[in-house]
Amino acid sequence: MAQERKYQICSRCVMDTSDPGIIFDEQGVCNNCKSYFERVARELHYDEKGRQKLRAVAQKIAAAGKGKDYDCIIGVSGGVDSSFVAYHVKRLGLRPLAVHLDNGWDSELAVDNIERILRKMDIDLYTKVLDWEEFKDLQLSFFKSSLVDCEIPTDHAIMATLYREARARKIKYIITGSNLVTEAVMPIGWARFKIDWRLIKSIQKMYGGKALKTFPHISLVDLAYATLIDGIKAFPLLNYVEYDKEKAKQILVEKFGWKDYGGKHYESVYTRFYQGYILPKKFGIDKRRAHFSALICAGQIARADALEFLKSDPYADKKMSFRDKEYVIKKFGITPDEFEAIMRLPARDYNDFPNDYRFYNALKGVVKFGKRVATIN
Repeated sequence: MAQERKYQICSRCVMDTSDPGIIFDEQGVCNNCKSYFERVARELHYDEKGRQKLRAVAQKIAAAGKGKDYDCIIGVSGGVDSSFVAYHVKRLGLRPLAVHLDNGWDSELAVDNIERILRKMDIDLYTKVLDWEEFKDLQLSFFKSSLVDCEIPTDHAIMATLYREARARKIKYIITGSNLVTEAVMPIGWARFKIDWRLIKSIQKMYGGKALKTFPHISLVDLAYATLIDGIKAFPLLNYVEYDKEKAKQILVEKFGWKDYGGKHYESVYTRFYQGYILPKKFGIDKRRAHFSALICAGQIARADALEFLKSDPYADKKMSFRDKEYVIKKFGITPDEFEAIMRLPARDYNDFPNDYRFYNALKGVVKFGKRVATIN
């Protein structure tokens, strides 16, 4: 029987042994910090050379969009990352189409923020509305599976929808809100390989009751085709503009009347409940550790302040926590007893289910090359 690991927290950030893969060096600094700075050295371009490349990429995107209704696609959720991408895309003089995935969990504030941002910047919106009964069945399957990353169905569907719209409209560029400053620290044991269509099908087959007839999906082969044959590329714009999260919020508030949610990805009610309730209570994970650690590495928050924030409940508003719990249970169509029974199930590992991760790992070199082709870095 494996011995329980002794508790340890990184001496530089606030990641701790709730990350099953964490490793510490002699100074007590964790591998997440090391990985962060290695990625920053490769992928963050705040200097003059980066600014020149940003202008060159914008010119290339505009040239590819000539004669078309749009130059590029941007995904929008109403959150600060995607809203700030919309702001900078317009500043670059591009003509984006905003694409939003409605999975049935948008908060009223998210809908309001999307409308404010896009109307004031005159950006057209396409919304993909998922078949709720089918998606509910899939999302409930992931919850029943006790796999830590219950958000794989949503993240996968967003990616699939962006590529489908790009292909259908013959748009060559997808500008994403993924960025190093707020997202570069995320343990592989907490969130992994969102494109794993085989894993999604496996879990739905084991726990679901509905066939996935309309769920937007994309496989590695589909992604390779979109990249190599259709020539579609993703561009992480926020790695090319100075992205201070609090300053970005201030700009969005002042220019567009955007309103803060009080937490990363809290524009979705389910994501808020998943991060604020399911993760800490079922899996012993406080995802704020990863979010704060990225900001500590970026120099945007002090470690002492992050430690103080972590003393509070992930749900700052207890009434909201109760409301969200009742809402999620009712929307899933299960009883409170069924919900609690699922919460008590032991956590499962990705390798407990058929998946493509081993295939992905076996072809790591090819996949790495594919990422370089698929993404402008």
